[in-house]
Amino acid sequence: MARTAIPGRLTKRAGWWVARLVDRREETATACTLVLEVPDWPGHLPGQHVDLRLTAEDGYQAARSYSVSAPADGERIEVTVQRVPDGEVSPYLNEGLSVGDQIEVKGPLGGYFVWRMTDAAPVLLVGGGSGIAPLMAMIRARRAAGSRVPFRLIYSVRTERDIYFADELRRRARDDQGLDVAYVYTREVPEISPAQAHRIAVADLNTHGWPPQLEPTNFVCGPTGFVEAVSDILVALGHEPRRVKTERFGPTGG
Repeated sequence: MARTAIPGRLTKRAGWWVARLVDRREETATACTLVLEVPDWPGHLPGQHVDLRLTAEDGYQAARSYSVSAPADGERIEVTVQRVPDGEVSPYLNEGLSVGDQIEVKGPLGGYFVWRMTDAAPVLLVGGGSGIAPLMAMIRARRAAGSRVPFRLIYSVRTERDIYFADELRRRARDDQGLDVAYVYTREVPEISPAQAHRIAVADLNTHGWPPQLEPTNFVCGPTGFVEAVSDILVALGHEPRRVKTERFGPTGG
């Protein structure tokens, strides 16, 4: 944000909660997870998002939407923010917001792109880059609830260095029964991998996804072009369009 945000001067406004940053975790060289404490937070479903709003000293405000990357946990929420070059909000959230600072939160928002634990259908999660955030909330919620619903994640990233939640995903792929994780690398493939760098394709969704006959619920999140390509492939493979749920974001990360 070009102007400086005001720390410690916020009051609750209609539709907005006043949150306080209590922790920050680096996920990649360009992304971090913000742990926010929101008094009286009503809770949220895995897959929902929130708006974060900054207010400058001259009264100028800027808000952006971010998916919540962890399931409901009392008054705490987690949002994972990718730094957008020349962005107005994300650079400040990554580098300017300090533990103890306040920020306004609106939400929870969205009721379509959510996983409900009462749904027994197999789940396919397909994420591109920072689109893993709401999918991670679903993976974590599944484990927290002790659910046995089978999950498969296909995660497309540029390089191994760009994997969000890398250590946790390795651990969950090993320990969470019924969770399978596969990666597609678009720029640089790890040395131990026999595959070549490529964009996600029919073969990836055929190999690591679910057959349409099982009527899985498919969640696809990432940049617009990525989401459209994956959705088209899933429908072409025989998945019902109503069972392909999408969440997309543009170049502003909003």
